[in-house]
Amino acid sequence: MMSQTKKLSIAFYWHMHQPVYQLSPTGDYIMPWVRLHAVKDYLDMLIIIDRFKKLKLNFNLVPVLLDALIDYGENEFHDIHSRLTVSDVENLNDDDKEFIINNFFDANYHSMILQHKEYRRLFQKYQSSAENDISIFSNQEYSDLMALFNLVWFDPIYKSMYPDLKKLLKKGKNYTLEDRIKIIDIQRDIIRKIIPAYKEYLDAGKIELTTSPYYHPILPILLDIKEIKKTSKSNLPANLKMELDAKMQTQMALDRMETLFGRRPKGIWPSEQCVSAKELDLFKELGIKWTISDEGILANSLNFEFVRDFRGYMEDPYHLLKTYRYKNGINIIFRDSVIPNLIGFEYPNYDSEAAANDLYDRIKAVQSKLLSSPDEKHLLTIAMDGENCWENYLEDGITFLETLYGLIENDDTLETVLISDYIEQDCPKTLNKISAGSGVNRNFKLWIDEPLKNLAWTYLKQVRDDFSTYVKQNPLNPNIEAARKELFICEGSDWFWWYGEPNNSGRDNIFDYIFREHLKNIYIYLGLEPPEYLDTPLLSAISKPSRYPKGEFTPAIDGREKDDDNWLNAGCISIPDGPVLKEDKFYDKICFGYDKDNLYLRFYINEFTKNIPAVSSRVNQMYVYMRNQDKKQTLSPIRIIQKPESLLPISKEKFHNEMQISIYNGEINLIRLVESIPNNLWAIANSKNIKAVYDKVADISIPFDDIGIEKGDTLEFVFVNANYGVKDFYIPNEMLLTIKRL
Repeated sequence: MMSQTKKLSIAFYWHMHQPVYQLSPTGDYIMPWVRLHAVKDYLDMLIIIDRFKKLKLNFNLVPVLLDALIDYGENEFHDIHSRLTVSDVENLNDDDKEFIINNFFDANYHSMILQHKEYRRLFQKYQSSAENDISIFSNQEYSDLMALFNLVWFDPIYKSMYPDLKKLLKKGKNYTLEDRIKIIDIQRDIIRKIIPAYKEYLDAGKIELTTSPYYHPILPILLDIKEIKKTSKSNLPANLKMELDAKMQTQMALDRMETLFGRRPKGIWPSEQCVSAKELDLFKELGIKWTISDEGILANSLNFEFVRDFRGYMEDPYHLLKTYRYKNGINIIFRDSVIPNLIGFEYPNYDSEAAANDLYDRIKAVQSKLLSSPDEKHLLTIAMDGENCWENYLEDGITFLETLYGLIENDDTLETVLISDYIEQDCPKTLNKISAGSGVNRNFKLWIDEPLKNLAWTYLKQVRDDFSTYVKQNPLNPNIEAARKELFICEGSDWFWWYGEPNNSGRDNIFDYIFREHLKNIYIYLGLEPPEYLDTPLLSAISKPSRYPKGEFTPAIDGREKDDDNWLNAGCISIPDGPVLKEDKFYDKICFGYDKDNLYLRFYINEFTKNIPAVSSRVNQMYVYMRNQDKKQTLSPIRIIQKPESLLPISKEKFHNEMQISIYNGEINLIRLVESIPNNLWAIANSKNIKAVYDKVADISIPFDDIGIEKGDTLEFVFVNANYGVKDFYIPNEMLLTIKRL
């Protein structure tokens, strides 16, 4: 007799957040992402509920995002992109055109640009032209480019809701100023509906709403930087003294949600799912009933590792499917960490229905392991960013979501739940310890403990101290709260996420500029002169010695990773985990150095992959692109296939040499040097003098003479991971490395 399947509850929990893109409270937004995501995600992710009778969803709305939606919808604010969109092309100057040509292709190539014939043609014309050649487009083409950029960001659902939008999409080209004004008007109309719609669905009991601290700060860092495990012993303030800020940002967020939606959230999504004991005590003090973090934090807290196979299936999911009550009384749920990465990065590459069925199968695989559980109630939490992945799907992910929700709706052994309702009916397990960390790699290293990030914290601490000193001496200044708001903005997680390694927005200079302008605003509101150091971009204020060799050396080329003191002088770059699973990453680190005659490279293999046949048995390819900085050479573009995504500026660089390294089944099966020839072409070069050995590591030596680098010349180079000839990522992704031959 077969055992009866135990019911599995599922909490879909979608997090919506954008940082502050303004320089001042009344100025234009510098970047358009609030507006564009508003017409692509925030409303359609909600009203999809109408198609499913039993579907219940949970949403986390960060107040800084809600304020921006009100600015766009009610106050009719502009960003640079929208203001240009509603401008007469006859009045565009050269700077305007340069901005348009460099920014209005900022859309997913495969799912957005490729799907529109004229947009695709304009993109190809732009790609084949000289950089920043504004004369390649006619005024009509500039008009069409602005219209199409805005049109492709609409979720397809709005074609049936707005007949004018459907006509504009069908038009395809020859857009007028009136057309472009109409596009922005439709966007504003959609934005005005977002907050009232969430309130309506909340009142109807179809969704639960939670929030995050107002400007999305990493609370454990603000509350006690001394408790953050750090590797660097310098360049960080000993104490931030921002505990009050952490409390105020959380209190303000709860108050704002109550004002906008008529009820106070019971739960809170800590920014980036970062948790610590002091943070949980703060939440309890503020009356919060529950919070969330990641399975990695639960594993560390329980001293229990969740074992997964190479496809991400969990051996024993029991502990992850329970709710917990921390010793201070606050409840905690923990999300599955693999599913968000599948939805965000893997599934867009596949047929949407097949992807939805794969996720459904994974859910059923989890459910099948509950028969031996002593409990009747189990909760699978699928919690993730609810906006940034859908442009990678065709039709903005609607087919994927409808298929997935439908499969769950039609399965009587599955149910979707509101998190507060589930917790109130459950008997949480006791959790006596919480391991501090985030939802990414179980630590805080994406926001701190890196030279550039640490410098940003030092800037913020100095300004915070100046603010505190002034307030004590001048408590009646009416602008104190305006200055405090600027301080809170600068405490947001996004600035530190983009500073330094390993993330790159493609617009890091803009984020740096906005961050420093808000720091300056604090002084301006208080009637003080901003310090001169805030005029210096952080991006140029610090060197990155970890990237460059300390001096020349001649290592053994043996692949053994033995204690070779020579490599202590090398420059090294660590490679972050892959977007889905750790085993996606074949290399952990690349080190490089030189002597008078050779460039030396050492590739450290991810030990985790060696025991996984599906990874170790595939062809793993790394490319090195090189050129002479000082002498003229024939140059050709990077020729590997680009994934359908917004291209990084570094991808447009040209090089003189390409070296391909292929490792297959534990052996180097190809080392090939290619040389640029005229007309942007490549030809095989003589590579007999290159030495390569792979055992524990892959060691390679490349004679400078073979790549055209003479004594006194500077070599520029970059690594590109490109399995199967398709670009995965650049190392580094925002600049070229340099070595000077002595």
